[in-house]
Amino acid sequence: MVEILAENLSGKTVMGDDGAEIGELYNITMDLKTGELHDLVVDPREGVSTGFEANARGHLLVPIGNVQAVKDHIVVRR
Repeated sequence: MVEILAENLSGKTVMGDDGAEIGELYNITMDLKTGELHDLVVDPREGVSTGFEANARGHLLVPIGNVQAVKDHIVVRR
C-alpha cells in the first residue's frame, strides 16, 4: 500500500466515480483509540447532489470505504 501524508491531501478535489466534482477535502475523521479512518469531510461544490450525509456545518461525510483512488484527485464511489 502506498503511504500518503495527510498534509498532501488537504484541499484536494473530491470526484465521484462518474467524473462529477463533489467538492474539496476539508478534513478526515478517525477513531483516536484505534487510528481507523472513518469519513472524508468534504466542503461540497455549490449545487452538488450526492446522497452523502451532511454534518451540522454543511460538510459532506463520505465513508472512507467509498474511496477508490487518490492521485491528483480523490475518487469516491457514489
